[in-house]
Amino acid sequence: MKILTVNAGSSSLKFNMIKLPEEEELISGNFEKIGLNGGIYSIKLNGTKIKKEHDMKDHKVAIDLLIEELYANNIIKSLDEIDGVGHRLVHGGDKYASSVIIDDDVINTVSALSALAPLHNPANILGVKAFKEVLPNTPMVGVFDTAFHQTMKEEEYLYSVPLSWYKDYQIRKYGFHGTSHKYITKVMQEKLNRKSVNLISCHIGSGGSICCIKNGESIDTTMGFTPNAGLIMGTRSGDIDYSIIPYYLEKTGATLNEVDTILNKKSGLLGISGKYSDHRDIESAIAESDHDALLANNMYINRIVDYIAKYYVKLEGKVDALIFTAGLGENAREFREEVLKKLACLNILVDHEKNSKIAGYLDQNEGLISQETSSVAVYVIPTNEELMIALDTYALIK
Repeated sequence: MKILTVNAGSSSLKFNMIKLPEEEELISGNFEKIGLNGGIYSIKLNGTKIKKEHDMKDHKVAIDLLIEELYANNIIKSLDEIDGVGHRLVHGGDKYASSVIIDDDVINTVSALSALAPLHNPANILGVKAFKEVLPNTPMVGVFDTAFHQTMKEEEYLYSVPLSWYKDYQIRKYGFHGTSHKYITKVMQEKLNRKSVNLISCHIGSGGSICCIKNGESIDTTMGFTPNAGLIMGTRSGDIDYSIIPYYLEKTGATLNEVDTILNKKSGLLGISGKYSDHRDIESAIAESDHDALLANNMYINRIVDYIAKYYVKLEGKVDALIFTAGLGENAREFREEVLKKLACLNILVDHEKNSKIAGYLDQNEGLISQETSSVAVYVIPTNEELMIALDTYALIK
């Protein structure tokens, strides 16, 4: 089967075509500035990336271009060869604990949940409707970022606020990056040859979250009602004392929307360093003895260590593996080592030589990086959310 995976934003559309069950990526691409001037898109095929310019008034134009590229590059000879389309849907609330075939009821429900993800759900549904118009007879599947975490118990997902906040307004921890954590769980189940695995999955990129996995299911995660909870990130603050917000409003006269923008887009590594949201820039600045960059790095590491230690205790020390994944987790060797050195008191021990050989831009991009005597095996595993979306789509339509 040939499965198309789609991640639609308000002005963007990312896609992959994956052949299953072979798990072979045939083509991928990214359309940008949809509905804006200066539209561009890129196609990656056989390791070669080609960029093109084309104005796109809406998502349907982008989809027409996508299909043109599938034909032009001999990926398909007929639309009938597209066996299914898997859509990344950011927020399913507590309605969806797994991926689903998209019908009108799903579209209406996800649209009704837009208040929980106003920047994402409307754009995701826009993509679904556009694809349904172009491919009316092709089954569509929704894969939710929040679904994997729906196995959390209420004592984990509820906040210590009036219970009516949850009952009336759906205020609770939802967690995100679920597709990535689900993929890592699948890989480790195959690697360890059993379904019941206890893992601490660290998805560390410009956005970051850690997931505590017991018996193959999510029991806790760092992101909460929104992705701005938990870890320090590239531009997100992560956990803060909520009383800071009214205090800052009173002192500055800023609006609530302005503070929300600051906490989501101007905080984290960027806010602390004053310059850099990308950790590669932080590393370069540290080499130049930039105090604020070093401070941002140390705070970032400390927050990650705090949560790993918390989840180690939550799993009663019975951890089959600790995994680093996503952009920073897969590539930043020195960063991983700094994190693991702070966990040595738990007898989680990094092997410097093994760790130094693994990065996404080197020949070896995954593997074991812990010492033989480490109490927990530590792995670097590249995440593949697109493949996970394709696999869920394949399973539902097969």
